[in-house]
Amino acid sequence: MHQPATMSDPIYISEIFSSIQGEGLLAGRRQIFVRLMECNLDCIYCDTKHDKTDFCSVETKPGSGIFTNLKQPLSLHKISEIIKDWQVQLPGSHHSVSFTGGEPLLYSEALGEWFPVIRKIIPIHLETNGTMHVALQGVKKHLDYVSMDMKLPSTAGCTEHLWDLHELFMREALCSTLSVKVVIGDSTPDKEILRVCKVISDVDASLPLFLQPLTLRDGSIGVSAGHIFHLQELASSLLPDVRVIPQMHRILGAL
Repeated sequence: MHQPATMSDPIYISEIFSSIQGEGLLAGRRQIFVRLMECNLDCIYCDTKHDKTDFCSVETKPGSGIFTNLKQPLSLHKISEIIKDWQVQLPGSHHSVSFTGGEPLLYSEALGEWFPVIRKIIPIHLETNGTMHVALQGVKKHLDYVSMDMKLPSTAGCTEHLWDLHELFMREALCSTLSVKVVIGDSTPDKEILRVCKVISDVDASLPLFLQPLTLRDGSIGVSAGHIFHLQELASSLLPDVRVIPQMHRILGAL
């Protein structure tokens, strides 16, 4: 796995845009998205490019879908300036800023400097693959929301060793409003959902679990309704808060 970036390393950002959060606990909320480059995993279903580039794509106006390229790396001052400006342009529209990726915690030490400044402007939501619990320690006090993925071997193609990392991460993230998401497909077996439920129960059974139907590259759903119902029933027999939410932004045709 990659090691977290040091404070002297620049943060490479793929894009900054405004859209509707389509997944998990904050689904339906309007957010500013800051998508960071690089990831320590290589999930089968991922459609995000992680390679570093010399330019960051930034919407010229929040929600316009029209982008301009800014030379990398962007400074904290520039990021704060963009967020402040968008808050003025659309007062009250944005619930929070979502740092996503890639895997944002690869830049944890630099983000430890960024987050306190940005949090004075808007609440911070972290989207993470939930494998870097040590990196989380340095930034967790600055976070309002953490959306943690648990990577299932059946859909992500990741190896079994992630279960222990996910549990360690979950325990570390309890100080924020934490939710857990798993991507499910037709190949997802009962044993994986049972393992997810056990990890959550061992940490905090009240945590909400979101079952997200796999979205295929052509935009179709890669799991039958019957299998979704079956896995939801299984998880709900063990946890009190289990919800099924597809990727709403994909359905809306939004970024």
